[in-house]
Amino acid sequence: MKSSQMIHLLLFFSILGAVLDVSLGDDLSEALQLLKVKAQLNDPSGVLNNWSPEAHVCKWYGVTCSDDQSKVVGLNLSNSGLSGPISPDYGFLTSLEMLDLSSNSLTGSIPPELSKLQNLKSLLLHSNSLSGEIPVELGLLKKLQVLRIGNNLLSGKITPDIGNLSELRVLGLAYCQFNGSIPPEIGSLKNLMYLDLETNGLSGRIPQEISSCEVLEIFAASNNKLEGEILSWVGSLKELQTLNLANNSLTGPIPTEIGGLSNLRYLNLLGNKLTGEIPRELNGLVQLETLDLSKNNLSGSISLSATQLKNLSALFLSDNKLMGGVPNNFCSSTSSLIQLVLARNELSGEFPMELINCSSLQQLDLSDNSFEGSLPSSLDRLQELTDLILNNNSFTGVLPPEIGNISTMENLYLSHNMFTGSIPEQLGKLDKLSILHLFENQMNGSIPRELTDCTSLTEIDFFGNHFSGSIPATIGKLKNLVVLHLRQNELSGPVPPSLGYCTKLQLLALADNKLSGFLPPTFQFLSELSTLTLYNNSLEGPLPESFSLLKSLRKINFSHNRFEGTITALCGLHLLTAIDLTNNSFSGPIPSVLGMSMNLTRIRLAHNHLTGNIPSQLGQLTELIFLDLSFNNLDGNVPSQLSNCGKLEHLLLSNNNFTGAIPSWLGGLEELGELDLSFNALQGLIPGELGNCSKLLKLSLHSNNLSGLIPPEIGNLIALNVLDLQKNNLSGTIPSTIKQCTKLFELRLSENFLTGPIPSELGRLTELQVILDLSWNSFSGEIPSSLGNMEKLERLNLSSNQLQGEVPPSLGELTSLHMLNLSNNHLQGRLPPTFSKFRLSSFLGNKDLCGPPLASCSSQAMEKSLSKGEVAGIVAAIVFISALICLAMLYIMLRIWCNWRRVLISSSEGSGTDLKREEMWIHGNEKRRNNSDYWKMNSWLAPSHDKHPSSTCIFHLKMDAESPSRTSA
Repeated sequence: MKSSQMIHLLLFFSILGAVLDVSLGDDLSEALQLLKVKAQLNDPSGVLNNWSPEAHVCKWYGVTCSDDQSKVVGLNLSNSGLSGPISPDYGFLTSLEMLDLSSNSLTGSIPPELSKLQNLKSLLLHSNSLSGEIPVELGLLKKLQVLRIGNNLLSGKITPDIGNLSELRVLGLAYCQFNGSIPPEIGSLKNLMYLDLETNGLSGRIPQEISSCEVLEIFAASNNKLEGEILSWVGSLKELQTLNLANNSLTGPIPTEIGGLSNLRYLNLLGNKLTGEIPRELNGLVQLETLDLSKNNLSGSISLSATQLKNLSALFLSDNKLMGGVPNNFCSSTSSLIQLVLARNELSGEFPMELINCSSLQQLDLSDNSFEGSLPSSLDRLQELTDLILNNNSFTGVLPPEIGNISTMENLYLSHNMFTGSIPEQLGKLDKLSILHLFENQMNGSIPRELTDCTSLTEIDFFGNHFSGSIPATIGKLKNLVVLHLRQNELSGPVPPSLGYCTKLQLLALADNKLSGFLPPTFQFLSELSTLTLYNNSLEGPLPESFSLLKSLRKINFSHNRFEGTITALCGLHLLTAIDLTNNSFSGPIPSVLGMSMNLTRIRLAHNHLTGNIPSQLGQLTELIFLDLSFNNLDGNVPSQLSNCGKLEHLLLSNNNFTGAIPSWLGGLEELGELDLSFNALQGLIPGELGNCSKLLKLSLHSNNLSGLIPPEIGNLIALNVLDLQKNNLSGTIPSTIKQCTKLFELRLSENFLTGPIPSELGRLTELQVILDLSWNSFSGEIPSSLGNMEKLERLNLSSNQLQGEVPPSLGELTSLHMLNLSNNHLQGRLPPTFSKFRLSSFLGNKDLCGPPLASCSSQAMEKSLSKGEVAGIVAAIVFISALICLAMLYIMLRIWCNWRRVLISSSEGSGTDLKREEMWIHGNEKRRNNSDYWKMNSWLAPSHDKHPSSTCIFHLKMDAESPSRTSA
């Protein structure tokens, strides 16, 4: 089949050659080659229709012939809508001097056969979709003066053979995918005037050999990966008019030699890593029109002067580390400065009065610096000013009314300063004003009605001030307004009906004010409105049914108002991506048609009075990320259709009346990060499939009727921060797999029927910080000492369990702990000393606990703390001492008894005189005892030293008994 087609093709060209031989004569070969080129091109516009034997080749589209019409010397097919490859047959057009195929849709590689075009002076292939590398054969085109092959998909390294093109004047290789370094062979191109290498992937240093290109006028190598310093040899390129090295990784200082390039008109070094100060020598560039040194690491003060740089029209020094202010005599009446951008530096001081002399200035940007003080009233001398950008400074005071005299003003950015006072009504004269940003200041007063005379306004942003009063009733005059941002002020009163006539509005932000009343029905005319935020106001009433006409709405936030009625007016908005109606009084069911807004990513309807079931149609919202229906009166089961919402990250259904079991399909929501089903009437088991939600950060199922065990699959939730299962009917033990949830910082399992010991593995949850609450269960055994590893823990509640044993000393080392409850257990022993700071109620109901703040530990408790050997020794010592005391007492009593007996015997044998003396011994001594301090315990222990021995001393009883007989003798 293919051979048959080839035969037919050869036959065609044979017949065609015979015809051309008659019609074209000497131009036969070139015409034939051009027809072969045409055969390979796709020509949807038919520009090559006259390429036929019926016309002379010199009259074909894009063809230029020699003066004698004998040779094709030029072919210009640029911007002709052609596609297809570049044919190798171009190589047979040997007389060709110019080939221009630029700005088409040509594909494929550059054919090396082009090297046969030895007379070629200009090769223009740029702005196509050519790929591959630069063929080295192009280096053979000795007469080539212009080579432009940029804006293609060419890749690889730039061939050094380009250095052989000694006649080359223009080399354009920009906007390709070349890599590697700039070949130093380019320095051999002594006639090179134009070198464009920008927007490639070139790296390495800029070769010094380029300094040999002495007639070079334009050198552009921006948007590459060049590195190293800009060396002083750049100053030898005396003819240079444009030097663009922006957006590379060049380092070091700016060479002062650049100041000697007297022909330089454009110098762009932005987006590098240049350091040091700006050389004063740059003031010698008298022809310079544009200087861009922004986005570097330049420091020091501004040393440039528009007075010396008389032709300078644009100066960009933003995003550096420049300090100080603007130098004196920066501008004069002869200066040409139009753009001055000094943003994002470290400049300070008051508003630079030197700039008032820059009478031609149109754009002034001093944003993101440390300027302070008030704005001068002489600002209106800048009568050409269109853009005044002073945001993110520390300017103070009131806005000068004279700003209203700058009739050319279009954009006024004064945000994030400390301006005070009211908006000057003179701003109403700025009929060209398009953007007015005053957000994040300290301004007050009402919004002047005159401002609505600025009918060119497209953006008003007054966010974060103290504006009060009502929104001007004439706001509807601003027909071009696209953005109206009045959030976080103190505006009051109703939303003006005329606002509905700002029909180009796309963003309307009235949130965080004191607005009241109903929404006007004129809102139906805001057909281009995309974002509407009204939250934190006192707006009320039902939503206008006309809201359903706002088909461009994408984001709605009406939260924290007093709206009521149904939400059906907001349904059917197919472009809607976010809706927030939180904390209102909406009632009725959730409309099933809400499921038709297929672009919805956020639905927040919490804290309303919605009833009924969750519509199954919400399962169609496959882009849904956030669903919050909490704090309503919804009931029924959680619909299984929500399993189709595979991108869901937040599912909040708490504080409703949902029933049934927790659906196992929730485990298929792989992006789920927050699941809150608390305060419902759910029952049954916690499905183990929840362990598949590997991105889950918060799981809250508390206050339901769940039963059964805590599934061990919970341990698979390694990203979990919060686990709240309290107030259910869960039983069994805490699964040991919970140790894998190492990122937990809140764990609540209280008020269940959990049993068994507290697993020691909980001690591995070292990130636990907010609370560990295991109270009101039936945990037994001892408190594991591993809980002392939770160094960040702030609250610990183990109360109302059956825990026993001593409190581990390691708990006393939890320095972050500020709430502790161990009450109502069977704990015993001494509390750690650091627990004295906690309330007494934290430990009540443990009868054997002691130590502050409880009573001090008894000796018995202390005894229990001694070893068995020590206890035995103490007991033995007590028994021995007690025995000695008993023996001594027994001996003393025996002696007393013996002496007493002798006295009785003697008294029975004596006379009457003896009886009297006996009475004196008995009664007289007692009287003496009563009248003397001598009656002391030590009288029982030692003999008396009185002249008359005392009868109370038991050692003298015998002597006293015998004394009567001595007296009678």
